Amino acid sequence: MASSQYRIESSSPLRGSLLPKNSSQQIYNDRGLAVAVAVKSLADPTRQHIRVVHVDTGEVVFETDPVGDRHPA
Repeated sequence: MASSQYRIESSSPLRGSLLPKNSSQQIYNDRGLAVAVAVKSLADPTRQHIRVVHVDTGEVVFETDPVGDRHPA
């Protein structure tokens, strides 16, 4: 059975009071919490790329789409 662990990946440094000070990578056991921390850790989610990934499967469960990264349909 796959675990319910999620990690946050970002192209920008993460900052925020919700992040541990001495950890370069935090694992979360709750998807909703991981997404909330990810969004709160960016100054501007519309301009910075961040995603939340399920550790076991590599599935991206949340991802921002910065304005500069949008692809034409």
